Amino acid sequence: MNHARDIAHEYLQKAYQRQMEGDVEQALLLYSLSIEACPTAEAYTFRGWAYSFLGDLNQAIAECEQAIELDPGYGNPYNDIGAYLLEQGRLDEALHWLERATQAPRLQHPCMAHFNLGRAWEAKRQHERARQCYLRALQENPKYKLAWVALGRLLATSN
Repeated sequence: MNHARDIAHEYLQKAYQRQMEGDVEQALLLYSLSIEACPTAEAYTFRGWAYSFLGDLNQAIAECEQAIELDPGYGNPYNDIGAYLLEQGRLDEALHWLERATQAPRLQHPCMAHFNLGRAWEAKRQHERARQCYLRALQENPKYKLAWVALGRLLATSN
């Protein structure tokens, strides 16, 4: 690793820690410093996540688009855009981004993308597709509680 990348990584770790402690404003500053030191798709994605904590989903989406521009193979920003669009009720757009997330060559938590895809299909009342997505999420991570809850809810409503 080069020096700038090391510094960027340090800022990224500190930013994540601050965000988890609830200091989103400080996290945003540290994510920005990480990007200034050495722009990475991860830093843009996490900065978008911080903006989502503040309710600024449009800025969160813009940050994820920057991440994709830097590294189109990194799946996390596709998933995050899909999740933000779901929150905005933009289901068809969300489906597009979530499908791309599930096909990305590098995705940290595939279970989350499949779960979110299931949420989108469930919102569109496509229960069989949603069920398949929740099952796929559980294949990826059998301990993913949100997928178990969603699958249970879906099964309960179909009976």
